[in-house]
Amino acid sequence: MQPIHVLTAPFEPTWESLANFTVPDWYQDAKFGIFIHWGVYSVPAFDNEWYSRNMYLPGTRAFKHHQEKWGHQSKFGYKDFIPMFRAENFDPAGWVDLFKRAGAKYIVPVAEHHDGFAMYDCSFSKWTAVNMGPKRDIIGELAAATREQGLFFGLSNHRAEHWWFMNGGNQLSSDVQDPAFQDFYGPAMDGPTMGEEAWESNDWQPRPDAKFLEGWLARNCELVDKYQPQLIYFDWWIRQIVFAPYLQRFAAYYYNRGLEWDQGVAINCKNEAFPENTIVFDIERGQSKVIRPSLWQTCTATSKTSWCYVEGQDYKSSTTILHDLIDIVSKNGTLLLNVGPRADGTIDAQEEAILLDIGRWLAVNGEAIYGTRPWKRYGEGPTEVIEGTFQDTKRSAFTSKDVRFTTKGNTLYAIVLGQPEDGKVLIESLGTKQDLFPTTINRIRLLGTDEHLQWSRSSKGLQVQLPLQLLREPAIVLKIT
Repeated sequence: MQPIHVLTAPFEPTWESLANFTVPDWYQDAKFGIFIHWGVYSVPAFDNEWYSRNMYLPGTRAFKHHQEKWGHQSKFGYKDFIPMFRAENFDPAGWVDLFKRAGAKYIVPVAEHHDGFAMYDCSFSKWTAVNMGPKRDIIGELAAATREQGLFFGLSNHRAEHWWFMNGGNQLSSDVQDPAFQDFYGPAMDGPTMGEEAWESNDWQPRPDAKFLEGWLARNCELVDKYQPQLIYFDWWIRQIVFAPYLQRFAAYYYNRGLEWDQGVAINCKNEAFPENTIVFDIERGQSKVIRPSLWQTCTATSKTSWCYVEGQDYKSSTTILHDLIDIVSKNGTLLLNVGPRADGTIDAQEEAILLDIGRWLAVNGEAIYGTRPWKRYGEGPTEVIEGTFQDTKRSAFTSKDVRFTTKGNTLYAIVLGQPEDGKVLIESLGTKQDLFPTTINRIRLLGTDEHLQWSRSSKGLQVQLPLQLLREPAIVLKIT
């Protein structure tokens, strides 16, 4: 493997230099993207995208299911799903068209998940979608289709987790131990297996060695060079202490390549793997309770329990997802919403319907989302957002008393997260005694209609009477100038 040298350019592989990173304008304005978890794990379509690990761990649902449906792990291993991953109905242009109609502005497919199967033309492995299964460069085709339709392209790489991901196969008779497949299943190193504290540790033993870390860096730089993504997403395990110098080297390389391309690029990370102001921080399946000073991102899924397609998927409602999007944007965030296609490349009809519902609302009300910035206050109302990761299904539903604000120029958007039964909306933050909004209101318009609105302003707040026949939307946007 050839060593990778960081280019001589404005960014150096130090935290001090990387702190000069600025969030690209396109990312600040986009607000809504689509994440795609699709790979070999879509074939068994059971439990979740960790099937490849859990099928080798006795006591898990996947372990029992695998033996009952596919046989013992020594006879039918994870590798044996690869020929079944044919992607015969994969239509990248069709996917991108759907995501565009959903209102998404950027697309982020997983280039390699924890299972070690590359969905791209990887020169460091034969275990790729180009050589096996679909025998297509999935990432390359999606990149081309995304740019062809005017959206921004990113990708995600979860190679770091592969250091330990398949280690369950070493504890029982399985194909993980077969030397013929070591280049796929390995390293499969031991690591903590019990307790949340062990999972959260940033110094697992044994630590990834230099060979693995150099390989991680080489693969990521190859992804940058071959596909020129404008966003790179990393999962949580890069926070391991030994990754730090490699994160610095990669970020400098990537940011300098972005300068060469004259394109704004960014990195997503979780759990403070990178210092503040060197990347865009991501909250997995969770939100913020406050306006954050720098752009941040929530990644979550249409499904409540899985990132990939599984049979019997439990989907969220489009209203729940849309309300999350509005709340996130009001706090200076952006939403990366995951979809999980079937192994054949089709997208579930219920998932497609969710996306199109969101797209219909954004087609009318998108000016209150895209290109906006936070106001002095993110909003008001009784419903409390539970802050932190893995909280996305725990909050109560928003009501018509919950309002979120965004701004653009001299315009303030007040977004009501529900349908007031009597059509009356009272926004206390816009009362005459509030220092938040001391200026005179010239006009209030309901997006989607030119109908005249009756409104009044007092010390109690701004009260608006909405036309009852129009109150059929999951959220109502008042444009205040």
